[in-house]
Amino acid sequence: MLKFLGLIAGVLVVGCASRAAPGPAPRRAERPARAESDWRMLFDGQSLDGWVQRGGRAEYRIEEGAIVGATRANQPNSFLCTKEEFGDFELDLEFKVDRELNSGIQVRSQARAEGAMERVYGYQIEIDPGPRAWTGGVYEEAGRGWLFDLSGNEEARAAFRPGEWNHFRIECAGPAIRTWINGVPAADFTDSLTPRGFIALQVHGVGARQDELTVRWRGIRIRSQNGR
Repeated sequence: MLKFLGLIAGVLVVGCASRAAPGPAPRRAERPARAESDWRMLFDGQSLDGWVQRGGRAEYRIEEGAIVGATRANQPNSFLCTKEEFGDFELDLEFKVDRELNSGIQVRSQARAEGAMERVYGYQIEIDPGPRAWTGGVYEEAGRGWLFDLSGNEEARAAFRPGEWNHFRIECAGPAIRTWINGVPAADFTDSLTPRGFIALQVHGVGARQDELTVRWRGIRIRSQNGR
């Protein structure tokens, strides 16, 4: 009798397990929010203390609590870089860009001497207001080119708001790099080439164009992970 009851119980357990078989693995969820006090501002809204310019000579100025990057004719890509380097972190900021200007946020980046200039290279979180709409994709500046474009992510492409303030969340944790544009997941991939470096704000070169185009950034804050 005991053997019979044990056999029935075993059948029931197997049946329940088969009904609960897992489906495809879901996309990784965002990390649970930590304390607001963990965030640190990288821009105080009043000065460019803690930042240094590299590359071209686009103008960086402050207007109404935002950093404004303004194009200048016949200049290569320009970058306003943090003096501090970061490894694992979450970066949170807002940006607004002219419809005809490409831009981006460098993370874990470095610089090398090229003639009289310093050439910035490394991961760039794209700001792309053109029809392609790859804002939030990841490009390697002065390196391998596109590492993660948004050709297969229509939801992220549609999330960008032209001519308005937009929100970026960027996370680097070990080899994992993830981005969100206005709360919508954009890039999600792994790459271990550069584990640490500075953060920078790009003004893309515009050739001989004389009229000024601008990109603006505000509320730039960072939360380091594991103290790195």
